[in-house]
Amino acid sequence: MDPVTPYHTSNPAGRRSPLRTFAWRPASFTFVLAVAGLLGAGYAIGGAKWPLPSWAPAWLTTAFGQSAGSTTGAEVYNGHSNSHAAHGGEHAAASGLEKQSGDDASLKDDNTVAAHIDHAATGAASADAGGRRILYYRNPMGLPDTSPVPKKDSMGMDYLPVYEGEAEDDSTVKVSPGRLQRTGVRSEPAERRIVTRPVRAPGTIKLDERRVTVVSPRSDTFIEHVENITTGDWVRKDQPLLHLYSPEIAAAGAQYLSVLNEGNGGAGRPLVLEGARRRLENLNVPPEVLAEIERARKVPLSMVWTAPRNGVVLARNVVEGMRAPAGEVLFRIADLSTVWVLADVPEHDLGAVRPGQPVTVRTHTLPGRSFTGRISLIYPQVNPETRTARVRIEIPNPDGLLLPDMYADVEIATGDAKPVVAVPDSALIDTGTRQIVIVDKGEGRFEPRQVKVGARGNGFVEIREGVAAGDQVVTSANFLIDAESNLKAALQGMTAPAEEKPQ
Repeated sequence: MDPVTPYHTSNPAGRRSPLRTFAWRPASFTFVLAVAGLLGAGYAIGGAKWPLPSWAPAWLTTAFGQSAGSTTGAEVYNGHSNSHAAHGGEHAAASGLEKQSGDDASLKDDNTVAAHIDHAATGAASADAGGRRILYYRNPMGLPDTSPVPKKDSMGMDYLPVYEGEAEDDSTVKVSPGRLQRTGVRSEPAERRIVTRPVRAPGTIKLDERRVTVVSPRSDTFIEHVENITTGDWVRKDQPLLHLYSPEIAAAGAQYLSVLNEGNGGAGRPLVLEGARRRLENLNVPPEVLAEIERARKVPLSMVWTAPRNGVVLARNVVEGMRAPAGEVLFRIADLSTVWVLADVPEHDLGAVRPGQPVTVRTHTLPGRSFTGRISLIYPQVNPETRTARVRIEIPNPDGLLLPDMYADVEIATGDAKPVVAVPDSALIDTGTRQIVIVDKGEGRFEPRQVKVGARGNGFVEIREGVAAGDQVVTSANFLIDAESNLKAALQGMTAPAEEKPQ
């Protein structure tokens, strides 16, 4: 007989014994051990008051008598004290169950614990370590995203806190020291200085129209002799130019001489004497010729015509023996001690050009030499083809180095001679409709200000309103701060309704 046979025969009903059932199912024993281990671990965690993670289910935290996460209340932000107080109530309730003794002392202990937890949560929500209330957290990359609690963006950067004082000051932007170093923000003080902007224009040397003289007879004449003077020669005043004979001058001289030869030198007929002398003067007879007639009592047949001024002979239109009608230009003489420079200034620069401003003139003919002068006139018309206006500049030319029709490079120093408040060009943000300057208020605080600008030049711009001398202005990375300011205003406009809703 098989040894197992008695076992089967002793159980005629066909029922399996517990020992055999346990032998056939070893997994049941493993499950019982796992459940026992979990219960023991839970009891240990509940007794040690270890904090559970925030993702733990509510029934598990209630069973262990704890709140999810830390029990210090540090996660309570932006006025979310109500929810934290609720978790604190659960914690107090759990503590009360553990201390349950059936008397009033247990209830008193529960109320004390709940009040303490609620007070800690309120304090954490209202102030940070420095005593400033945190309203919300904003995205560190400037995206329109806020959070009531601390968090990180997709790149692992912490969201930046926005404090109550900062949110109330809409014109101030707060930037952390780390970001200031990374973005390369630089500041300089606004100073009083002379702001000049050179306006450059091409020009041409021209004669001073007031210093040009022509030699021309007032009657028909015959040229008897011409001195050794040609075009381009320099002449001085009263230097002889030519000898001429004029029948009309000779007749007028004879009449004047006849009156002089009367008794008492023509004193008996003063009006006739004066009329004869005036006729010679009208014919442009030189005073020295009249004096010679009165002294020698003789009319010369030919007269010497002299140079009326110092200058250069621009034109000689006379030869010996020619007949020159009245009004014929025999010589053209110009004084070059002062010349004009006619510069064509662009239309958009005319607003900065005024008479009396100093001008520097340079020519390609004389490299390394410069001449200074002042604007004497701005012509009252604009060339419709070139959109330029002509400006006249007077330049002293004592050595005669500047010759007519030379090309010149003109540089006009525009601006006032007195100092004005000015900032570097890089500090100004010009949008076309308004001008902005970022003022550095220290400790990472910046304030955008709208200003009114004036003259520009030499790398600086005049500030007429908005900034005073001594104010620190941002000269580098100011566009980033301006964008930060615009973003802050947009975020405040987005978060304002959310802040008003709980009220």
